[in-house]
Amino acid sequence: MSKTFSHVGYSKLNGVYKARFANDALRVKVLEKGGHEDIQLEALINPMTKEDAIAYLVKINFAGNNKEAQAALEAEVDKRSPKAASKDKPKKEAKKPKKDTTPTKSEITLDGIMSKMAKTDIEDAPF
Repeated sequence: MSKTFSHVGYSKLNGVYKARFANDALRVKVLEKGGHEDIQLEALINPMTKEDAIAYLVKINFAGNNKEAQAALEAEVDKRSPKAASKDKPKKEAKKPKKDTTPTKSEITLDGIMSKMAKTDIEDAPF
């Protein structure tokens, strides 16, 4: 189940407009305390997902003559559309299984074990 929001809009922080989502109008106070400017939130008729809410704002031209805010909302639509997300991400290739280098029972011989022991420098136990 997707999360829904009852308020949607935009705000400007450090000169950059972004879409904002909330479940009550008190979010405006939080954004103001955080240094946001030009805060515009719209109460929706019924709760909507982020994708639906942004599409609604673009449809009703919520940003009006504010071209920067309108561009931010349209960018959010592009970001949240399912087809755009699948195009941006490259397909992952399946990993090839590593070659098993452990010897099988038929490959283990007494001569092999003795030659490995001769190559290693093992001291005799002092007891």
